Amino acid sequence: MKRGLSRLCALLLALLPLSAPILAHHGSSAYEAGLTTLKATITGYELMNPHTQLSFDVTSAGKVEKWTCEASSALTMARLGWNKSTLKPGDQITVAGNRAKNGAHIMRLRKLVLANGKEFIIERGEDYTDQ
Repeated sequence: MKRGLSRLCALLLALLPLSAPILAHHGSSAYEAGLTTLKATITGYELMNPHTQLSFDVTSAGKVEKWTCEASSALTMARLGWNKSTLKPGDQITVAGNRAKNGAHIMRLRKLVLANGKEFIIERGEDYTDQ
């Protein structure tokens, strides 16, 4: 009995390093490499894990587009100066990020600028380009 349990434990320990890729976090392959910049109005904001979520409206050619934006974890965002009252519905913002490759109105946030000019850089990267 003890020998079987020891073998099972040894086998599990030997397989543990092979399980690391299973636990790996998702990448950014669903997003375009280039950056898109949008002027928007906040409709929702949740500082949460695993990713902070922003919802905002963008007016384009007279039509309102509903967008969702994914940012870093609550801890990372707090280290960058964010808190639960950083954004509220109605706030005017400029966001820069990587758009979803499938054309959906989804973005990975890289930079946010409040109407008062305060900037929050989430990730450094290439130059920001307008949509």
